[in-house]
Order: sequence, then structure tokens, then C-alpha cells
Amino acid sequence: MDDHSLTPVLAALRTCLHLLVGALLVLAAARAVANGAEHAPAVVAAAVAVALVYGLGPLLRPVRTRLSAAAWWLAVLLLLWLILLALTPDGVWLAFPLFFVELHLLPRRWSVPVVAATTAAAIAGFGWHTHTLNPGTIFGPTLGAAVAVAVTFGYQALYRESEQRRRLIEELTSTRNELAEAEHAAGVLAERERLAREIHDTLAQGLSSIQLLLRAAERALPEHPGTATSHVQHARQAALDNLTEARRFVHALSPPDLESGSLSAALERLCISTARSTDLTVHCQLSGTPIDLPTPYEVALLRIAQSALANTVQHAHASHAEVTLSYMDSEIALDVVDDGRGFDPATLPRPGRNTSGAGFGLAAMRARAQALHGVLTVESHPGQGTALAVTLPLPAAEGINA
Repeated sequence: MDDHSLTPVLAALRTCLHLLVGALLVLAAARAVANGAEHAPAVVAAAVAVALVYGLGPLLRPVRTRLSAAAWWLAVLLLLWLILLALTPDGVWLAFPLFFVELHLLPRRWSVPVVAATTAAAIAGFGWHTHTLNPGTIFGPTLGAAVAVAVTFGYQALYRESEQRRRLIEELTSTRNELAEAEHAAGVLAERERLAREIHDTLAQGLSSIQLLLRAAERALPEHPGTATSHVQHARQAALDNLTEARRFVHALSPPDLESGSLSAALERLCISTARSTDLTVHCQLSGTPIDLPTPYEVALLRIAQSALANTVQHAHASHAEVTLSYMDSEIALDVVDDGRGFDPATLPRPGRNTSGAGFGLAAMRARAQALHGVLTVESHPGQGTALAVTLPLPAAEGINA
């Protein structure tokens, strides 16, 4: 394991293991010299050899990165330990830290048999020196091996669980970031769609109205200057209204018609202004008892009416149109009917593939209705006029606080 990948706890445990090995080697050499053992110089030499090989292992990168190199290093270390164990019974104490080294370096299928062999060697070596073999002699190294195996495998299990949790947290963090990016992108798209609908239903329709008025003024000149002046004044007023609308929808404010009165009054003014600026006769009717509606409902219905009348003026070649607002028990409906040339709704191109904007206008109206859980339907046949109807459930029926 690379030093940089160790946790502080594991690094501290490894340092303690190194200190334990060094202390046990010093103890074995010191006791041999202090007791005047016959093989004292050999014990010291064996202890020094074990210390050198053990200390060299962490410094060799192949031992840390390759299983084969680690196995060879461990084999040399165990061989020197067996020599030390043959020279002094104090070498048996080194078996305990060696258990952890073996369990750390070798895979489980190899480490457990090697630990068992080391335990047997420790028992045999100690028994050979003491010329006795009792339960205590067997139990001590066996218990040490069992503790080492349990601690190591327990730590490995905890480490794996910790890694799984770390990966899960990283995945959750990544997913949260992706979700935030998706929500941001969705917000951008929603704002673009809102601006597109507002531009179509206000600026585009207003500019079309201005174009019609100026064209009428051009036709009236020079024979009818008074009529031309009236058309220019209406065009100027339409331009001012459009400027006000542009400033308001950029800031997501309500249309000025709704701020100065009710929805029915706003629809009445819309019908009057449409009839005044075009050759279309427009009637506005109210059915049922008006109730207060949330601003999004009123905005949606007014914009749909604006877009529907604009389509009638530009495409229907109609002479008469009826706008009806109906308040019912559980829903509110808006109907726009004209006596124009009609069309086949199935033949309308998708938004973005036509230059007239009619396809986008219907799509925008339908999107407004669906955003409030409503339904928009269009009935038309060539030569039979057009009927557009939008139905919205009342807020009380949807459980919305109006």
C-alpha cells in the first residue's frame, strides 16, 4: 500500500507495528547477551539481519506494488526469523507482528495458510527450546494468530464498507450536480419558451397590427388624409402599447390590461382595439358569474385570446369573430369563433418550419393551457370558419389557493 493512500489511523498502526518489531528484536538480542548464551553473537547477527530485511521492505517499491516481489521479500524475512527462532526462544514473540505483515501483503487464500504455518513454527520452536509442549505453549501463539486474523479481516471489511460509502457519496454528489445542471438547463429552456410565447402573443402581433395600420394609411393617402392620420395615430398607440408590453414581460409582470381591470374588461378592450385597427367585427360576450382568478389564469386566457384574434386577422380573412368567456361550476372556458375561410388543422406545419407563425401560435396557446392543466381544442374545416376553445379547471377544483 502506498504511503500516501494510508489513513492517519492506519499509518499510526503501521508505525506501532514497526516499533514493536524493532523492540522485540532488541529484546531478543539483549537477553541473549545478558544471559551469556552460547549463541549470543549468532542471535545478535540474526536479529540485525531480520531488522535490515524488515526495514528494507517498505523502501522497495516492488514490494509495495507487486505480489511476487512481496512474496519473495516475505519468504526471506520468514527464513531469517526461523534462524533467529532456532537460536533463541525469544524469537517466538516476533510471530505476532509477522502475522499482520503476512495478512497485509498476501491475498486471503495465501495469508491464512502462511499464518497457520507461522503459528506451527512458533509453537514448535518454543517447545524445542523448552523441551516441553503444554496447552499454554500451544494456546498462546494460536490465540495471537486468531486475534491477528480477526483484527485484519475486520479492518478490511470496514475499509471495504467505507470505500463503498465513499463511492456512493461521490455518485450522489455527481448526481446532485447533474440534477442541478439539468434544472438550470430546464429553467433556461422554460424562460426561453416564456419569452417566445410573450413575443409571439404581444410584440409580433402588435407589429403585425402596426403594419396593417400603416398599410391602410398608405392606401388612404393622398385622397383621404384624415383617415390616414387616424391610422397613423392608431399605429403610434399600438407601438406605445407594445413598448409597455415588452418592458413588462421581460420582468415577468402582468399585462397592463389586467392591472387596470378584470379579465372580462381586458377581453372587451382587446375586442374593441382589434375591431378598431382592422376590418374585423369582433363581439365579446360573458357567460356565468365572474370570480377572482389567480394572475397566471388571467394572463394565460388573455394571451390566448390575443393570439387567436391575431391569427384570425392574419390568416382567416374573416368578417366577424366572437369571443366568449364562460364561468362554470368547476372550470372556465374561452371560445374564439370566426366566419373565415377555415383550414385543416392536420396540415399545420410544426413550429419552426413555417414563416407565418401560425403553427407556433397554436403550440404556444396549447402550452399555456397545459401549464394550468387545461385543454385547448381547434375545430375548423376549409370554408367553414374556425372555432378555438380552451378550458381550464377552476383553482378550487385543482386544490390551488386562489
